Amino acid sequence: MIEHVKAWQCIGCGKIEAPQTCVGVCQDRRVEFVYAFEYEETLAALEVERRRANALETLVRQLVRTTPSEGGWERSYRAMQDQARKVLATLAKQESSRL
Repeated sequence: MIEHVKAWQCIGCGKIEAPQTCVGVCQDRRVEFVYAFEYEETLAALEVERRRANALETLVRQLVRTTPSEGGWERSYRAMQDQARKVLATLAKQESSRL
């Protein structure tokens, strides 16, 4: 799990400081931070995209593994279209409920 650190940020210059007990060897070093709320939003968006990718990958795997019987190509193709429409509709519904 990611550890969150509470810190103070200057509303003027933006300096970020997290008070700690000084042991007399302090040095300032350049570091990079992200705001916790931005990180959490990004994590949530990533999870949504993972679910979308998994749903589409499942559909593609089924397409690859399916071999229609002789003369059954059109029926198989139509069934795959129907399933793809359902997956896309579900993804669209999830997307609209997220907004």
